[in-house]
Amino acid sequence: MVNIFQRTLAGMLLLLIMPVAVGLSGWQWQPGESNTFLKILFWMTETVTRPWGMLTSLVLSAWVMWCLRFRFKPALLLLLIMNATILAGQYTKSFIKEQVQEPRPYVVWLEKTHGLDDKTFYQLSREQRGQRVTELIADESHIPGWLKKHWAFETGFAFPSGHTMFAASWALLVIGLLWPRRHYKTIVLVGVWAVAVMGSRLLLGMHWPRDLAVATFISWLLVVLATWLAQRFCGPLSLPPEEQQEVAEREQGL
Repeated sequence: MVNIFQRTLAGMLLLLIMPVAVGLSGWQWQPGESNTFLKILFWMTETVTRPWGMLTSLVLSAWVMWCLRFRFKPALLLLLIMNATILAGQYTKSFIKEQVQEPRPYVVWLEKTHGLDDKTFYQLSREQRGQRVTELIADESHIPGWLKKHWAFETGFAFPSGHTMFAASWALLVIGLLWPRRHYKTIVLVGVWAVAVMGSRLLLGMHWPRDLAVATFISWLLVVLATWLAQRFCGPLSLPPEEQQEVAEREQGL
């Protein structure tokens, strides 16, 4: 349990570097011109947004199970644990959002520039909120059409970030489960993807830095429990003797 705590804690602290640095810098989001970098970040966000998030979970689940190579029944249990962790994070996020009711950065911007009343706005149904956003920004030529659609689709509250919770949970699960097997390339790749998703939520006007930081912390708590359960009931996460030679050959090739 101590090793699980240590390696997932290290992963959480790495994920927190970006949102904490942005928060301390005093950076404030403002809508800007569309560019290639912003569009790439939007694609990162889309890997988590419904319905693509389900495909992302499927791919990551399959890859983690392949890396661990558990027998059939432990593998099924691992699949359940991983995806239950993701779902638990999303339900936790939804509950907190309804309690805190923090407006998104783009909603605050609409309030300042277009006279939107955020309290009245959030009393509308989801469909009505989307229509209202579409009406207000219809003539904003500097905002790309894909971002307008994204704002109209994502009209819920901001705190905490559900996209961050999804991506951070997967990144920390990969660290918790695959670090003992030395799948470092997978850990780095998923970690970079998670940070890109988190950054996209800031630059697309969807979240504040604190939304990302709290979501990452909650994800860490869930992943510590999930990794312990996987180790306790699915099998050892440490490298089995028959795979040690394979790993040694893989590391020599780096």
